[in-house]
Amino acid sequence: VVLTGQKDIIDMSNKNSDWFLFIECPSVCWSGLDQTHGGEYAAFEALIERFIAALTTCEVTPYVVLDGGSDLIHKKLEIVTKRAEDQIKKAHQAAVEGRKKNILPPLAKQVFKQTLARLKVPMAQCYGDADREIAALASEWNCPVLSGDSDFYIFDLPAGLLPFCYFQWKNVKEDGSQSFITCKTYHISRFSTVFKIQQQLLPTFAVLGGNDYVNLQRIRWTQFAPSESKTPSHLEGLLCWLKGFQQPQEALEAALVLMEELSKNSKTELLQNLSVGMEEYQLPSSSLKGFFHNGVTPEVMKAFKARLTPDVLDVLLLKRMSLSITVGHKNQPSVNLTSRPLRQVMYGLLLGEQRPVPVEERDREELKLTFIPVKPTFSRVAQELKLSSLHELSERLQVLLEALGVTEATLNDLPPQLRLPVAVTCYWLRRAQPPPDLKLVKTLLLGMSNEDQNNVVLSRLDLQAEHPNGKPNLDVAHAFSQWQVCLKDSIQLNQLLGFPLPEPDVARLYQGTLVHQLVPRLTTGGRVKAFLGSGQSSVKQYHAMLSIIQQFHAREESTPSETRQRAAARRHPLNDLMANEEDSSAVRVHEELVNQVSVRTRYRTKERRNRSNNPELVRKEECQGQDFL
Repeated sequence: VVLTGQKDIIDMSNKNSDWFLFIECPSVCWSGLDQTHGGEYAAFEALIERFIAALTTCEVTPYVVLDGGSDLIHKKLEIVTKRAEDQIKKAHQAAVEGRKKNILPPLAKQVFKQTLARLKVPMAQCYGDADREIAALASEWNCPVLSGDSDFYIFDLPAGLLPFCYFQWKNVKEDGSQSFITCKTYHISRFSTVFKIQQQLLPTFAVLGGNDYVNLQRIRWTQFAPSESKTPSHLEGLLCWLKGFQQPQEALEAALVLMEELSKNSKTELLQNLSVGMEEYQLPSSSLKGFFHNGVTPEVMKAFKARLTPDVLDVLLLKRMSLSITVGHKNQPSVNLTSRPLRQVMYGLLLGEQRPVPVEERDREELKLTFIPVKPTFSRVAQELKLSSLHELSERLQVLLEALGVTEATLNDLPPQLRLPVAVTCYWLRRAQPPPDLKLVKTLLLGMSNEDQNNVVLSRLDLQAEHPNGKPNLDVAHAFSQWQVCLKDSIQLNQLLGFPLPEPDVARLYQGTLVHQLVPRLTTGGRVKAFLGSGQSSVKQYHAMLSIIQQFHAREESTPSETRQRAAARRHPLNDLMANEEDSSAVRVHEELVNQVSVRTRYRTKERRNRSNNPELVRKEECQGQDFL
């Protein structure tokens, strides 16, 4: 995050106004929200809105800069791999213990981008890591940086760093006609003075101490810490050791001397790696300055506006895809297996079929990080798709629908915003292992159909957590995580095809704690109508989605694919959607309403006269539709 303006903020006292803000990533905004039930996206959206509103109140204009794909020369591959391994272990611990382990839900970044787009916040995405671009902008515009990333403690920023942990944006203060946010500032000049080292040695301190590019563990730096230090750290010892040097090169060469066991060739290679790591803190001219000033072509604007996702960039440039890590038990298979066919279609579109190259997917197997080569697939419609015909909506739509296994006619009766989520639910119903139970399907539909954005549901139920200690039901969490990654990959495929279906508002589709608490209520006999608002649109929406999914499931059961036949012996069948009288009635009511709408229109005038003469009959008829739920 980058702030720019005429004034500086020092030690919780100064005021900020007329500044610009560059936001780097959504993870800092997620803190404090539930992480073990798959995501609190509506609450996350509200938190982002509050953050932007606080800045706007203080006359701070926000801009957003997002990370792009992985680095092309694998400088950070080792540390990124290690972090992924740690995340896999933490995701298992979160599921077993029910505690927060900083596992970002799979759709959080999508909600982040959608919310900022709705708020009309300017947004750009780098081709690679965003840190240097943000630091370069801050340096050129002479503005402080707001961030939780430790790399910014090393960059030479003229206006300093504002650590996010001290940025009290939730408590906006007023002084007369001005509003301001209190915070603390950090300058490398002050750091150098306190620890008595040269400023130009800070990048050396970063690479010798171990950053994203170099992990140097051969030297025991604690031996150089002050003798009076009770609990010396390796960084404290390194700082004391660096006091004796003036220039980075002499410090690096002296560090190699401490590693006597290394061969000459190994030392030469290590010195080169250390030098490359230090170069990351040398700021280039910002390539985004022109973008934010609207000084680039429309074609380049489209590429930078976060539409070319990091995953797409990695597939194009590295033939690699890093998959979502979700909260779940180690013994359950990766949820990403469910949506792999969708990604294979995307790989085929990106890489072409002339020379199909496998894409290396980074996923988990139990607690191990695995790298799996996955071949692109080329569907019938996708094979016929040419760059010259990409503008033709029908062809792009057919590629998407063919991948999801639904027809256009299936979705026509739905509001545009629900077409992709319902298509994804049909796909999930067919592909998920084990097959989703009826109560899970109903719970998802309830979350998607409530017109009051689940506020009515929460107030009606006064829900208490199913597990007071926060532990999720592992089977339920696994099923819903499969649905989420299916939605994530479908949204990405839809984006790649140029949005043949409207992009859904993700924050309105899934609320983790709500759906996890609804499942046991439905299991113990709770009626669906008790969980919907009183608005007829919610009831109608639920009917429509349930009818479509029931019909889809009936067709699937009547014509099982080879995959389904092979899996039948090792899985429990999906509860028949027509076996539940409550849902059966709902579906019949919806279909009859659709079929009879033209006949009923003929008698509207007469019906209005009769209804106005008998108000009690009107009330009973309105309630009757809800009873069928």
